[in-house]
Amino acid sequence: MYSGPIIDPHHHLWDLSMGKHPWLLPTDPSVQAVAGLSEIATDYLVDNYVRDSSGHNIVATVHIEALWAGDPVGETRWLETLDKSKGVASRYVGGASLGKPEAADAIARQAAFDRMTGIRGILSWHPDPKKCFVADPELGRNPQWRRDIARLQEYGLNLELMMYPYQAGVVREIAEALPGLQIIINHCGSPIDRDPEGMQRWRDGLKRISACPNIAIKISNPGAYDHNWTLESVRDVAMHCIDCFGTERSMFGTDYPVSKIQMSFDQIYDTFKKIAAVLSPQEQSRLFHDNAKRFYRL
Repeated sequence: MYSGPIIDPHHHLWDLSMGKHPWLLPTDPSVQAVAGLSEIATDYLVDNYVRDSSGHNIVATVHIEALWAGDPVGETRWLETLDKSKGVASRYVGGASLGKPEAADAIARQAAFDRMTGIRGILSWHPDPKKCFVADPELGRNPQWRRDIARLQEYGLNLELMMYPYQAGVVREIAEALPGLQIIINHCGSPIDRDPEGMQRWRDGLKRISACPNIAIKISNPGAYDHNWTLESVRDVAMHCIDCFGTERSMFGTDYPVSKIQMSFDQIYDTFKKIAAVLSPQEQSRLFHDNAKRFYRL
């Protein structure tokens, strides 16, 4: 199995004493789509990540914004104070209130940090309100939101994107309208509905957006929405991502510690290594390391 260097392109850090992550607390109902948040409502810092990842050859990581309350640039300033000697949070994907008046200023200030490679947008709307991350099913077509993601292209930043299969059409529209914008889809495109119809909707959605060469995908948090996950169920999701995007536009990532709700760090990477064992050494290197190095300019 793969034993080479690994770049984890998706994880989070937080210090709850700072009061910037209220969504993790049971008193805040803002993120209903993720069950089991009480299990991860503890500090998660560089030392925690280093401990959890010790069984794998992690050489660098990418920190993804974690719904920081208040000015999102504050999270970036905090990240700048953390120990970088182990490669943790070597690059950042920051936050900005896309579609709101303050977004333009936030994007400009985020872009000024050398480690900043992108801004995350969230389009994850579902017909079931309890599964929604956003209230507007047409957010991806909102002119102000579109204006702000166009700014990312001007600054050379990626658009990191959370979506459900229901947004496949608008994601393709965005990619075609902004062909110079690198879009990176999070969490396998979120196969949230695990019934046969829902899984087919997810498969069709990924196929649709993968036709755009400026879209890549992260096979991250592979146990999300799969409460009885098995090696085979994760393999089905991971291999469909790879079949759609190829090994040139796919990356393995953890989404730790959010993914801890379903899988341990070792389970995530051990599963990835078993799945990837059928691929060539060059293809495995792309998935575990090379693509993340390229997309996040490491």
